[in-house]
Amino acid sequence: MATNWEQLAEQAMDLPSESRARLADRLVESLAADELSAIDRLWVTEAIRRRDEVRSGKVEAIDGKEALRKVRDSLR
Repeated sequence: MATNWEQLAEQAMDLPSESRARLADRLVESLAADELSAIDRLWVTEAIRRRDEVRSGKVEAIDGKEALRKVRDSLR
């Protein structure tokens, strides 16, 4: 049986991509720094930095399948 957060996650996955992105932003930004371990705080900071780079156009996001294909090709 799925837990409440698993059911909520399934519902969230049905949202349009922009809505999912906004929800993800709110969830990450809602994390209280004092409740997180040092490594978790670093990951949150990194996630926000990467999000901001994509939004500003500084970096271009690519599809995950395409990224994996490029990595595999480079290892050949």
